[in-house]
Amino acid sequence: MSQTGQVARLFPIDGGRAGDEPTRASREGGEPGRGGLSRRRFAQLFGAGVAAVSGVGSVRAASALQAATAPAVSPASPASPATGPRPVALRAVPAAGVPRGARGAVRLSSNENPYGPSPAAFDAMREAFGLAWRYPDEHAEALAQDLARLHGVDPEQVLLGAGSSEILNLAAVAFTGPGRPAVAAEPTFESVPRHAQRHGAETVAVPLTADFRHDLPRMLGAAADPGLIYVCNPNNPTATITPKQDVRALLGKVPERTMVLVDEAYFHFVEQADYESVVPLVAAHPNLVVTRTFSKIYGMAGLRCGYAVAQRAAIARLREHAAYDSVNVLALAAARASLHDAEQVERSRRLNREVRAALCAELDRLGFGYLPSAANFMMIDLRQPVAPVIQALRQRNVEVGREFPALPRHLRVTIGTAEQIQAFVAAFGQAVAGRG
Repeated sequence: MSQTGQVARLFPIDGGRAGDEPTRASREGGEPGRGGLSRRRFAQLFGAGVAAVSGVGSVRAASALQAATAPAVSPASPASPATGPRPVALRAVPAAGVPRGARGAVRLSSNENPYGPSPAAFDAMREAFGLAWRYPDEHAEALAQDLARLHGVDPEQVLLGAGSSEILNLAAVAFTGPGRPAVAAEPTFESVPRHAQRHGAETVAVPLTADFRHDLPRMLGAAADPGLIYVCNPNNPTATITPKQDVRALLGKVPERTMVLVDEAYFHFVEQADYESVVPLVAAHPNLVVTRTFSKIYGMAGLRCGYAVAQRAAIARLREHAAYDSVNVLALAAARASLHDAEQVERSRRLNREVRAALCAELDRLGFGYLPSAANFMMIDLRQPVAPVIQALRQRNVEVGREFPALPRHLRVTIGTAEQIQAFVAAFGQAVAGRG
C-alpha cells in the first residue's frame, strides 16, 4: 500500500479512528451546536470544490459552498465585554481570483487554530479587564501552579513566556554561544538556530531521515560539544513525529553538559501510538527542557502564552535572560480557564482530525501524495517547484505556508475549517492545473 493510502486509512473520512462507531449526531449531520462534521456534510462541502476544480465558474462554486455550509457553527469571535463571545455567521469563502489582500482571505499559512479560544477563556478575559492597571505577578504564579499540578512538578520547574517562542529564544541564549553550537534538524522551526546565530553560536543543521523524522543519532554526533540539541516533535513544517524510543535513546546518550530542548507545541494533536510527551522524563534528566504553547490547541496565538518544564537548575538558567512580566494578565486569565475546558480541546482535536481526513481524501482523488500528519497542518508533495503554486494560490486569495528550501516541492497547508479547506481545494485545483 502506498504512503498516501496508509494515511487515508489512518484518518477515515468520518473523522473517527478505523473501527470506531460513529455517534448518532455524526451520522445524522453533526453534533448539534458544536460544529460536528458528518460524512454527508463533507460530501456537500467537497462537492462544491470538485465543481470549481473541474472548471465550473468560481461564483457557482462559492454559491454551492454557501448552501452547503449555511448551518455550520463558526469559530468563536472576539466580543464586547457587554455581550460576551458569540457565534457569528461564517463569511462566504471568497471566489477564486479575488485579489490578494481583499477582505476575507483564506489564511492557511500559520498553523493557527481556526476555532479560537474556549468560551471560558473569553469569560476570564472579560473579568480580567479590571486588572489591566496591575502587574500580573500573582496571576503568573497562579498559572505556574496550575501547570505544575497538571504535569506533576513543582511550580519552580515551570517558566512562562510570551508564547513558547520566547522560551526557545531564551534557550538559545542560555545554552549556546561561541564553542557551544546549536544542533537542529533541517527543516524544522527556525527560532532556536536563528537566535543562536545572532548570539554568536555556530548552528549545525542535520537533514531529516528518508521518512521525514529527526535523525537523532546523526544529530547527537553532529558537533563535538553542542550546547543545545533542538527537537521539534511533532516537527514543523513536516507534521511528522519522532518515535518515543528514538527520543529516549537520545536522552540516554547525550552528554550531561548538552541541553536537549523538546518542543511540544503540537502535542495535543498527536494520536499515533509511537509518540509520547517527554514531560514525565524531566525528573530523570537535568539537561531536558520541554516547551508547550497555548497558541495551537487552545486557539490563543494572538494572546501569546507558553511555558517550559525542566528541573530547577535549567529553569534558573533560562530565567536569567527572561523579561519581567512578559505574559499579560489577559493571556494569563485565558490560559488558566483553557486548562480546565477539556471539551474545547477535544472539539478542536476532533474537527482537526475530520477536516484533515477530508483533505487527504481530496488529495488522493487529485493524485497528490502527502506526508502523514500528526498536527494541525500537513505537507503536500506537489512533484513540482512549490513557489509558483504558492503565488498562484495567493492570487486566488488563499494564503499557505512559505517555501522551505530543504523541501522545495512540498507545500505546507494549515488544517483550517471545512469551509476554508473547501476554498483551498478549489483554488489548489486551479493553481496546479496544467503544471507538473
